[in-house]
Amino acid sequence: MKPFAKRNRPPTANPAAELRDLNSAMAFHPMMRRLYRRAQAQLAKQSGKQKSRARHAKSETETQRLLHELQVHHVELEMQNAELVEARGESEMLLAKYTDLYDFAPVGYMSLDEQGHILEVNLTGAALLGVVRSQVINRPLSSFVALANRPVFAAFLAQVFAVPGKHICEATLLRAGGKPFWANIHGTAAVSANSPRKWCRVIISDISALMQSEEAQRRLEALAEANRELRLEIIRRQAVEESLRKSEQHQSRLLAESDLMHEQLRHLSRQVLQAQEEERKRISRELHDVIAQTLTGINIQLAALAKETRLDPKGFEHKIARTQRLVEKSVEIVHDFSRELRPAVLDDLGLIPALHTYMKNFTAQTGVRTHLTAFAGLEQLDTVRRTVLFRIAQESLTNVARHAHASRADVTILKQPDCICMKIKDNGKSFSAERLMQAKGAKRLGLLGMRERLEMVGGHFEIKSAQGEGTTVQAKIPLSAAGM
Repeated sequence: MKPFAKRNRPPTANPAAELRDLNSAMAFHPMMRRLYRRAQAQLAKQSGKQKSRARHAKSETETQRLLHELQVHHVELEMQNAELVEARGESEMLLAKYTDLYDFAPVGYMSLDEQGHILEVNLTGAALLGVVRSQVINRPLSSFVALANRPVFAAFLAQVFAVPGKHICEATLLRAGGKPFWANIHGTAAVSANSPRKWCRVIISDISALMQSEEAQRRLEALAEANRELRLEIIRRQAVEESLRKSEQHQSRLLAESDLMHEQLRHLSRQVLQAQEEERKRISRELHDVIAQTLTGINIQLAALAKETRLDPKGFEHKIARTQRLVEKSVEIVHDFSRELRPAVLDDLGLIPALHTYMKNFTAQTGVRTHLTAFAGLEQLDTVRRTVLFRIAQESLTNVARHAHASRADVTILKQPDCICMKIKDNGKSFSAERLMQAKGAKRLGLLGMRERLEMVGGHFEIKSAQGEGTTVQAKIPLSAAGM
């Protein structure tokens, strides 16, 4: 806007012409027109006074005063004109600023009517749709929505006009001559004081990159989850493979042990048969050499007695007494054989008296001192288990006499919380129990026999031997198996 007057302008001689110039210059602005009317009224008033004074008397002083007042009003008008020019410049600057903010915002701004037609749109919104702004006006926004998302957009638009507040919708928009994009749409109903027509404000932003990023993130998370599951599966399979490997090793070890035990059992069976034959041979020899000779001697004595009764009656009684001693000796030998095969005291009196008797005879025959410790409830065991414990003690003491070179052996039978435990400990020389168990021949027959006897009643056999500590044979029978 150009100012209608210049500062320091010389006063005119014709106030009426000045006012006419001001009127023509300020006719374009309402404020200027109001100022002009006020100045014209005041000038008319002053003109009326001037005419009245001219009719009475023209005075140079009045004319000068009138000109001064006009000049003052002229200056005021110039100042107001300058303020209006400044205000107009600020308005134009603000208009340009808000136009820039509206048109070049990073999101699309639109105004839609109730049917969804575009009333206004900024340049960014038109660019998102790929259409010139003039060609977008009055077109329905739904025509740019992908067919699959139009029901969702229609429901969103109806909700914007029906429910106050901000509403959000996500849909795929079609870009003219370009690639469709995923849009985030915010809508708010608006009210205009100048028109009763319903309309709403809509903000559209392209979130394709965000959706792609989220999709990529979901894929990464899915891939990470798949990798994690794969790692877990690998770990599980490795664990299964390790378990299978250990199981195979264990089975191989069990198979080897089974083969070894089978071989041991076969060897044991052969040795048992051999031992039975040797025992039968020994018993046969003893019976032949001792009992048969004794009985033969008795028979000879009886035959001699039959002849001598007639020849020497005095020596008859002496020979009868000697024959009786031979018969008594034969009976004792038979009793010894019977006790070795099966001690009667074990069945008649129990395990503790049988062990006492055997250990007393053992000490008398070998010179090895023995001591027995047992609990009173031991006799509640059945016959089979009492026999097993007696045979293990018998075999252990036999081994002490044959191999240990010990001076003392202790037999202890105790009741523990879960089993009955018998220990036979000597102070003799030590040996390698493991090597002896793996050895071949008759040396390990007694140990295998003891272990077999215990395993038949569900027990456990163990032997320990250390330098300077002697040997300890331990036999355990579970209480559940013992019936106690």
